[in-house]
Amino acid sequence: MSFKSVLQGMKGELGSISRKGFDVKFGRSRSQRVVQDSLVKVDAMKQSCWANMPPELLRDVLMRIEASEDAWPPRKNVVACAGVCRNWREIVKEIVKSPEFSGKLTFPISLKQPGPRDFVLQCFIKRNRSNQTYYLYLGLNQASTDDGKFLLAARKCRRPTCTDYIISLNSEDVSKGSSTYLGKLRSNFLGTKFTIYDAQPPNSGAKVTKCRSTRLVNMKQVSPRVPAGNYPVAHISYELNVLGSRGPRRMQCVMDAIPARSIEPGGAAPTPTEFLHSSVDTFPSLPFFRSKSTRIESFQPEFPSGQNEGLLVLRNKAPRWHEQLQCWCLNFNGRVTVASVKNFQLVASLENGAAGQEHENVILQFGKVGKDVFTMDYQYPISAFQAFAICLSSFDTKIACE
Repeated sequence: MSFKSVLQGMKGELGSISRKGFDVKFGRSRSQRVVQDSLVKVDAMKQSCWANMPPELLRDVLMRIEASEDAWPPRKNVVACAGVCRNWREIVKEIVKSPEFSGKLTFPISLKQPGPRDFVLQCFIKRNRSNQTYYLYLGLNQASTDDGKFLLAARKCRRPTCTDYIISLNSEDVSKGSSTYLGKLRSNFLGTKFTIYDAQPPNSGAKVTKCRSTRLVNMKQVSPRVPAGNYPVAHISYELNVLGSRGPRRMQCVMDAIPARSIEPGGAAPTPTEFLHSSVDTFPSLPFFRSKSTRIESFQPEFPSGQNEGLLVLRNKAPRWHEQLQCWCLNFNGRVTVASVKNFQLVASLENGAAGQEHENVILQFGKVGKDVFTMDYQYPISAFQAFAICLSSFDTKIACE
């Protein structure tokens, strides 16, 4: 059996499974039912054919498919292979490398893994003002106006004392009760401090935060696949503009889940390998009635105690004043075309945190290219989820920073 004949035989099988890449496993419930039904109702002869394929040949076929599909949309075939059966899924998961080494976003878990070390992944964000929703896409070409590969969605929720941005894998169901809920970004009342919460523990020592959303999920019992809590993974702070002087915003990001040594040669950042699904029975026991002081305290994100020793700290790169243009300028290498106070570049600070001493390598840059279109380029050691949440903080209104 030649490699070409094997691919031709697989074409029909993959065609019935490959829908929209990520949707094979984490998409809408209807897509999940389609995949499950197709797996159950497979013809007995075909099932026997694929089940009896020699493991060496199967591995070689899947390795060639993974190597040949470098970018979306053809890369959806790699995701489709993982949906054929358990044996295929295990081999594909072993073959597909994380974005840090491959530079490719394949499965949904790739959005929680650090980006590539040697180059940036070019993405863009589209804003829908009517429903306060933001959509993150992977750029398939240099033009951010074209349709890219959908990655994440976020919805803005205003509250009396804060603002929440709910982040989800599903563009049509951006809610905390959804099985595709990834986490959220929460601001304080002034919009000067933000906390990024992950729905899954970023590491074994992570501590869950008992906040309002956790209590509501515990009381409503919305879904057996709702994550068990909110884990703070980063804190963002914008410098107050008490004098009212005009100029770029100054921001700092403390990455609670990423050590500072990760950017050094040989350093490593936490890399999750799969999503953890838990039951509502695993929620911590919480009282039904809550005091007013407890509710207010849960809405106020604060930085961790201590001097943040050992944690990665990102600061915005200082722009230079252009005398001829009479404005602050940063070199975005053509990725930003519209001047905006929201534009920024983040670099890693040195361990001592002294002013003016920072790495030159830009880890995250965000800028405006249209009325409601913004570019987002990120790389190691932060993930697409963390980069998206940091960029969302720039959209929020900042009473004391403007």
